[in-house]
Amino acid sequence: MPPADHDRFAARRNKLRRLVKKSGASAILVTNVSNVTYLTGFTGHDSYLLVSADTEVLLSDPRYSQQVEEQCPGLELASRAPGKSILATVQKLVKSVGVNQLAFEAASVTVAERDTLAEKLTGVSLIPTTGLVEELREIKDAEEIATIRQAIHCAEKAFAAVRAAMHKEQTERQVAADLEYQVRRFGGSGLSFPPIVGVGERAALPHGVPTDKKIGEDSFVLIDWGAVVGGYVSDLTRVLATGKISPKIKRIYDIVLQAQLRAIDAIKPGALLCDVDKTARDVIAEAGFGKRFGHGLGHGIGLNVHESPRFNSSQTRPLQVGMVVTVEPGIYIPGFGGVRIEDDVLVTKTGHEVLTSVPKDFDESVID
Repeated sequence: MPPADHDRFAARRNKLRRLVKKSGASAILVTNVSNVTYLTGFTGHDSYLLVSADTEVLLSDPRYSQQVEEQCPGLELASRAPGKSILATVQKLVKSVGVNQLAFEAASVTVAERDTLAEKLTGVSLIPTTGLVEELREIKDAEEIATIRQAIHCAEKAFAAVRAAMHKEQTERQVAADLEYQVRRFGGSGLSFPPIVGVGERAALPHGVPTDKKIGEDSFVLIDWGAVVGGYVSDLTRVLATGKISPKIKRIYDIVLQAQLRAIDAIKPGALLCDVDKTARDVIAEAGFGKRFGHGLGHGIGLNVHESPRFNSSQTRPLQVGMVVTVEPGIYIPGFGGVRIEDDVLVTKTGHEVLTSVPKDFDESVID
């Protein structure tokens, strides 16, 4: 890891220290694997990170010793002994550091793990916390944004290849498999989530699982996909016209596109997440489909495909420079079909930048 990267991760841990202090704890045990990666650059699994005022130790096992040296130079490693649980290593380390108030990630630690920690760490107050590292992860730095751009570029190239080869005898499952192959072919480490491929009425399933239904069995198909590059993800959705489109689906497409464009226009520093969500929702409601848009407008992306912030009516926080969010309104009609259009958007000092570039005007979505 270059020195600049080492400094970047150290700066993140220092920011976390300040949040931990505000929580009333003297140290935090980070157990969420993505949060450990964000704070250290370590990409292995089964590892925790202990951060106190003057200590930072990665808790892992001997399988990762060399990987830690390569990815986290200078970071102390405490390896669990063969046959010992990682919580036993936590116990030994916490006592050696002299921690009296230990914060832990409530969303990551199970009840059983919390109880085991309480048994092992007698005399130590366990303080549940939520979202401390996730709060830091909301604002992407220049290198994170550059990597997300690469993940988007990879996903777009993969989609172009899949679209060019698409034919009516292909099944949803085969299109999904082709997306996986093309993402890896263009340099991605994999898909950022199992892709959604829904033909015709199956496009009404926001999280539909690909089946053996063929592309040619209806006149349109919804595809939701993303790529992972350098640990960071992209997330896009498009609807392709594969046959003669009914006036109804064309009208729905135009409404969803208008809702998305207006919401994107509303994105800027200081804009409230709930207000941006409402901008899209109002367009769909005014067209008579308000009850057919049943999910939030979008979410943050980064190391995970779903992370903070989130667009919905309860989120009264403002957007900030450096956030990368999806904007994905949809209309879903059971038994008929659905439309969702999704792009990845960066909040900039002057407003926003749409990072994705796959065409989405209806005429550009038609496949011969």
